[in-house]
Amino acid sequence: MRPEESTHRGRTARTVAAGAPFALAGSIALALSGTPANAVDTRSDQRMLRALPASADRAPATLRALRGASGALPANYIVKRGDTINAIATRFGLRTVDVLALNGLSWKSVIYPGQVLRLTGSAAAAQTAPVAAAPRAASGTYTIKAGDTISSIAQRHGLSVRSVLAANRLGWSSVIYPGQKLVIPGGAAPAAPAAPAPRPPAAAPSVGGTYVVRAGDTISSIAQRHGVSVRSVLAANKLGWSSIIYPGEKIAIPLKAAPAAAVVSIPGFDAEQLSNAKLIVRIGRQLGVPDRGIAIALGAAMQESGMRNLGWGDRDSVGLFQQRPSAGWGTEAQVKDATRATKAFYGGHSDPNGITTQGLLDIPGWQSMTFTQAAQAVQVSAYPDAYAQWEKPAAAWLAALR
Repeated sequence: MRPEESTHRGRTARTVAAGAPFALAGSIALALSGTPANAVDTRSDQRMLRALPASADRAPATLRALRGASGALPANYIVKRGDTINAIATRFGLRTVDVLALNGLSWKSVIYPGQVLRLTGSAAAAQTAPVAAAPRAASGTYTIKAGDTISSIAQRHGLSVRSVLAANRLGWSSVIYPGQKLVIPGGAAPAAPAAPAPRPPAAAPSVGGTYVVRAGDTISSIAQRHGVSVRSVLAANKLGWSSIIYPGEKIAIPLKAAPAAAVVSIPGFDAEQLSNAKLIVRIGRQLGVPDRGIAIALGAAMQESGMRNLGWGDRDSVGLFQQRPSAGWGTEAQVKDATRATKAFYGGHSDPNGITTQGLLDIPGWQSMTFTQAAQAVQVSAYPDAYAQWEKPAAAWLAALR
């Protein structure tokens, strides 16, 4: 009975092999009606691959004979039911890894009956061969054919693999089958990023002269001697930090950079007050008025208008110094002109009112008077002692505005 039992088991094994897909080592070709094996023992797959010959030339003679009498290797091979990449590679005396690379496949890829595999050529050519991309439809579906991959479908429609996977709720390990319909996402192709505008070359420093290098000179000492930076000397002469200079060589000396204007501020002053204070100081300097005379003008303006060019005041008084048109200081528009009003306060040979009014420089002995007396001599105020409070602050404002 044992022979019959053995025969029965043999028939059963053959029946199973004929009726259902078999999980072979390597990538297996599935029948169209079959279900892919979900659990492939990749460890046994790797053990079999390591046992393969290192190259086709080292394959057994019986395997090489399968290529044909002429020894020529076919360019392509059409996958048949039951094929695996491992078996196909072994049949033609090739390494499994080379067949995978030639066809852009990985160890987990699935092959199907009717799929065409490349057996010759280079892996680089297989991976970079251009695929003509059909114009992208606004939206639609695509029916999978034997040999298709998500990557080839995406490339054919000018899409990214991620977008096709997302549109069909697939993952990177999902398996697709011939006859299955895939959704092709629509939308305009992304615009190519604009090329960045070329950066304009940095302007070389303006040259103010030349210097003949002497023995012992360095770029640093030359720059320090002329009050310029080392970087500016290097840039003006197109030199680098490792450049060597020699006695007798002429070095261009760049112009000194203009010092940045100092930011001036006076505590408690707003922009209008600061602007008027600067005007009083500037005109005083132009007229050659001594510092004490400028300080008196600052104190008088602060007392009369709060250092503002007012359009109103006591009776007809207006402007920075609250001068009165009725007293001969000018028309209302002239008195409200801060520059003209300041010149009228200083008086002297530049007095716009001539001898009609008397400015500070027109008063005999003003320099020997007290701060209050000198200001009162010009302003003729009803509160002559009020100017004294501004003597010290006016000196500090003048010091800040030098």
